[in-house]
Amino acid sequence: MTALEGPPRRPRAFWNDVRFFVGLGLIVASVAGVWATVTVARQTVPVFAAARTIVPGDEVTAADLRVVEASLGAAEGVYLSPDALVPGSLATRTVTEGELVPVSALEDGVRARVTTVVVQTTTAVPSDVVAGSIVELWASPVLEQGVFGTPAILVADATVAAVEEADSLLGARGSSLELVVPRSDVAAVLQAVAASAALSIVPAAGGA
Repeated sequence: MTALEGPPRRPRAFWNDVRFFVGLGLIVASVAGVWATVTVARQTVPVFAAARTIVPGDEVTAADLRVVEASLGAAEGVYLSPDALVPGSLATRTVTEGELVPVSALEDGVRARVTTVVVQTTTAVPSDVVAGSIVELWASPVLEQGVFGTPAILVADATVAAVEEADSLLGARGSSLELVVPRSDVAAVLQAVAASAALSIVPAAGGA
């Protein structure tokens, strides 16, 4: 050793090197990410699959479905779970046998069997008829100008969705009502409206 040479430098401990900790952190993060991915992939939830081919318009019951375990991840809410089946649900599209049942493939059967129509009555509606009331829609056919026939029930169980008093309609008598009626009655209602029948509203017995 010459006078210009200093004592030999001791090697730096690897744990004092910041690169060691950076590398270790990357390894830990990678392992954690893989573990999380595998864990999520292994998580399953019970959902319904079609036990038979279901076609649009079919009423879907538990007998038409079977419960399977599926790993859905972010799509978990897209498919029908066993506790979400509404009695009387109807299929809106074809679901083949074995296919997971999308929530969007079913609709409430009650809503599917009713629709709304707007009618103009020739007389004012009773004051206790409000949105939510159950009413009867009566119609009197036109016999000749200004002469109407015997009234008859057109819809026996309509539900009032909205009422607009006629005094806001250029002074016309009666009221404009939006009614929820069975789809089976729609044709008769539209025919009565087109024929200028005199329409009246009567609260149904026990209607709220």
